[in-house]
Amino acid sequence: MTIQRPVALFLTALFIPFVGVAQQAQILDMLLFGDPDSEAAHQTFTTRSEQFQGAFGETVRRLLPSDPVSWEGGRITFALKVHPAEPNYFTIKFWGSETNPNRLVLYCEGKQIGYNHLGDYGILCTGSAEPAYNGRFFYHTGLLPEALTKGKTELLLQIRSRGPIDVQGQSFEGYQKNMEEPARSMYRVYTHTGGCFTPPADERQGAAPAAIPLRQTPGPEILDKLKIRVNGALTRLLSTPRALEQQEMGFLAKAWHTRWTVAWQNPAVVEQVARSIDTFYRRQTADPDLVAFDPQQYNPGWFGFGTIGLAIDLLQEQWQQRLDQVIDDGQGHSIVRRQAWAGLMLGSREYLRAHRRQNSPESMIVDWNLYLSNKALRVLAPDKALPEADVRRYLYESVGLQPWLGSDTGQGPAKPMGEQYRQLTRQGLTREPGYTGYDGEVLDKATQIYLATCTGTDPRSGDEKIRDQLIKMARARAVFRYPAQDAYNYRAMRIETVIGWRDGEYPGDVTYSEWQGPDASPFLSAAATLDHKSLGIAQQMLADNQFFESVREKMDRGDHLRAIQSLLPVPDQYDVVRTQPPGPHRLPMTPGQPDFVWSDMENGVVALKNGDDILYASLYWRARHAVNFLARVHYITPKIDRLATVRQGIQFEPAGEKYTRPDDIDSGFGNGGHPYPGNLHSVHAGEQLPVAKNPAGGRYAAGVENSFTGRGDCYTMRYGKYLICMNTTPGKTFKCPIPGDMKQVKSLVSGAVWKGEKSLKIQPGQTEVLYQLD
Repeated sequence: MTIQRPVALFLTALFIPFVGVAQQAQILDMLLFGDPDSEAAHQTFTTRSEQFQGAFGETVRRLLPSDPVSWEGGRITFALKVHPAEPNYFTIKFWGSETNPNRLVLYCEGKQIGYNHLGDYGILCTGSAEPAYNGRFFYHTGLLPEALTKGKTELLLQIRSRGPIDVQGQSFEGYQKNMEEPARSMYRVYTHTGGCFTPPADERQGAAPAAIPLRQTPGPEILDKLKIRVNGALTRLLSTPRALEQQEMGFLAKAWHTRWTVAWQNPAVVEQVARSIDTFYRRQTADPDLVAFDPQQYNPGWFGFGTIGLAIDLLQEQWQQRLDQVIDDGQGHSIVRRQAWAGLMLGSREYLRAHRRQNSPESMIVDWNLYLSNKALRVLAPDKALPEADVRRYLYESVGLQPWLGSDTGQGPAKPMGEQYRQLTRQGLTREPGYTGYDGEVLDKATQIYLATCTGTDPRSGDEKIRDQLIKMARARAVFRYPAQDAYNYRAMRIETVIGWRDGEYPGDVTYSEWQGPDASPFLSAAATLDHKSLGIAQQMLADNQFFESVREKMDRGDHLRAIQSLLPVPDQYDVVRTQPPGPHRLPMTPGQPDFVWSDMENGVVALKNGDDILYASLYWRARHAVNFLARVHYITPKIDRLATVRQGIQFEPAGEKYTRPDDIDSGFGNGGHPYPGNLHSVHAGEQLPVAKNPAGGRYAAGVENSFTGRGDCYTMRYGKYLICMNTTPGKTFKCPIPGDMKQVKSLVSGAVWKGEKSLKIQPGQTEVLYQLD
């Protein structure tokens, strides 16, 4: 890339001019909580609060539960100076070693700033179950809406405390929980210009430990406890007189191939599974809707009977003497078992073909089970099975190797997203509105898809194209693990969640190869692919002694079947990894690894490592209805941690429409979430945002979420010494200005250094990151 001065060929005439790129931050005001002089100077008034000494002896204040306890707790009101013309930011300082379940929300003029759950403007604190940044402070920065500050020099602000939320709660009481303990300690608040807050030089900070200790326990003995746990569950299933559920059948069939289990080549497995499939067939005969509404199956419409298909395939050699036996259908008729089971699998495959799902994780689950159903048909009734090439295209679509064409209809594929939509970005992330942390962790699902293509249980016999795509996905997700400490101060890596569209937790879970969701195991994809980089990351987890702890944590989640099933392959996967030759590869953000810039323009996300700096940025930030000019940043340094929502420049082609924000305070999406008592209102209500033009054939409907109406063609974000420019288009070139105070800059992409340049040219599909040297 070369930096050039402005020329006449830049395509800007048809595009909204973007907001000017900010200069460095300037602190306007600061309030020290608990300090009598500072609080008096800022007209501070509190209800239900207490003052005490926190880290380094600093005065702090925290808000207390109400009496009697309710969902709301104490409040604190104060005045802070603002700039009447420039964008203003509000930053709050927290101690990174503290944990707290409660939430803190900022108010101005009696109206709420931000949304409780997954809004583009967030709240001050969402609670955390683990220390966010042990022994150091973290700072959370949010943009104050321009309508609040324009023409003013001071604002009267208020922080209110609330209990935690349960996002699965259906009623208000089930969703918004009571505040039963004091809220998180508040150290200081600041107002400032510029999005990247820099504390005053004399403000005391923590420091990264000189040497972070390694976890010593648990060790390999945890696998002995795992085997006892799994074998206990298998023994109960083998002895139960009831018919097994779908997932239980699949569990037994997999265990039949696992040497250390009580199910290893145990004839009772075949007997129990066969009896249960027969019973299931009778249930389906009586209730044809079971394929979509099996009450014993979680998310039944995603699975059909694919799990039964897996059991049929895994035990196919054991069925040969049983398939041509006659059974009853529960309706007074007889039927050959082969024919009965084939009917189950055919019905499952056809249902799933007609009910494919567009969301990436769900798409993988549906197509995996579609494939398993057809695989079982190859065992039972080969003439009814789709040819392998025909059925494998569903898998290719779900993992992004081919365009996803949607459900099958009588007229062919439905193509609800057109003919070019892919489930993965070119960089290997799931195709979402933007980067997602936990929901984007689909390595377990993609690995199961790959293993489904294998012959028997040989992981080396699978589809090479899917294996290569799985490796690409694993390497993309590896970028989003950063160095930290676990809940007990031991060395660890955590998953990035601050910039996640669907993530509300900070910090993210300890994660190396893959996030430990309900169905995952730590080394699932690494053991399946034997990719050298994935194995290096798995070896890093072993070296940090976090593998056995992750197994222990999963065992502590209970004895429900999904957790038990995910434990079954762990000992064998551990043996695969530990017996591999030591490799040099480690997670990219690990201290000592090379500096790099990584970007995904389709999801609008950037990650970089620059010496000891780690920066994640979501440039396309929760803009569900219109262009909001916001970016989300997580900036990690050895000394402090910064979370921020900042103003950025966006160039886009306008649709000529405006979106008006509704008066919602809860969810930043859908129907606005739960209505809160007390006639609460949003400071954002009535704000009008410009709508970006949809691609050809796209349609805009006011208030309906749309993947295109909030997207920009070119993003420019200044954050401290960093300037990020991203061109998301395939054929347009843009000019991005360089702030006047960035007199000497280094490209972190090419390494080139320039002085005195005023702008840079960003080519189609290009991301550039400049670092200020002066």
